[in-house]
Amino acid sequence: MKWIEISVFYKSENKAVAEDLIANAFGEAGIQGVAMEPTDEVPVEGWAREVLPRPAAEDRVTGYVAENDSAQQICRRLEAAVTLLGRTHGIDVRFAYKQIDEEDWAESWKAFFWPEKIGKRVVVKPTWRSYTQNPEDIVIELDPGMAFGTGTHPTTRLCVQMIEEVIIQGNSFLDVGTGSGILMAVAYKLGASPVWGIDIDPVAVEISGENLTRNGVPARDSRVLAGDLARDVQERFDVVAANILSEVILNLLDQIPQVLKPKGIFVCSGIIDENAASVLEKMASMGFDILAAYHEEGWTAIAGRL
Repeated sequence: MKWIEISVFYKSENKAVAEDLIANAFGEAGIQGVAMEPTDEVPVEGWAREVLPRPAAEDRVTGYVAENDSAQQICRRLEAAVTLLGRTHGIDVRFAYKQIDEEDWAESWKAFFWPEKIGKRVVVKPTWRSYTQNPEDIVIELDPGMAFGTGTHPTTRLCVQMIEEVIIQGNSFLDVGTGSGILMAVAYKLGASPVWGIDIDPVAVEISGENLTRNGVPARDSRVLAGDLARDVQERFDVVAANILSEVILNLLDQIPQVLKPKGIFVCSGIIDENAASVLEKMASMGFDILAAYHEEGWTAIAGRL
């Protein structure tokens, strides 16, 4: 089978927001295995530069679609969505397409991912990379496959940092929109059990399960469901997390009381700074006690107790 590599090159004053908006457009168009290639990758203080790839020549987001009868329609749908984003958010965009073989596609996206420290102790290490672990590190072995959630984006870092702050040994944990399962693995290694996840994408359900096994999370302590937000979850949890878009979080909040234990904590990320006020307002109207709001590169994460 042949595949089409789709690259969206972009220029924006807020590159992190532009990158994530474009990546979400790929997902909504049905294009998985999305990779970001920034021009300004900088190692965290104390990290060796050799763990990072060479900076890209241009900022771009890349995804792959099978070359079949629906490929042209998918590409047109993506172009329309990204072009609209460009107009509404002031992002300059251009598109490039390349045909690649099956074996090249299977490895192409892996070149973008490297070990990265995303919390006080949490390090995300792609399974195909080497990393020398420090004694205090909590290392998450991750193969995102065709699911979102590599751990490298500010929204995930913010969410992980909040989870590090709120998880107490023995807490039960639910991740809504679990993607690659990274937040479930982090919560478990911080002492949470059981850890549950739910995702509407069956690929994410499969991959998150594989990543949990890879990180030593026993099947008896974890469960991944296929479903839309939290509607199909019948249990209640001490901590519920959601790293998804603010528009989706506003809808999800209506379901949170049915899955959160009394005095439980809800952690949400994926919120563009300008949308944070609407999320905070709704949480306050529902009786949440806002515990913290973290900010990074135009993104906000919020933790509240109900």
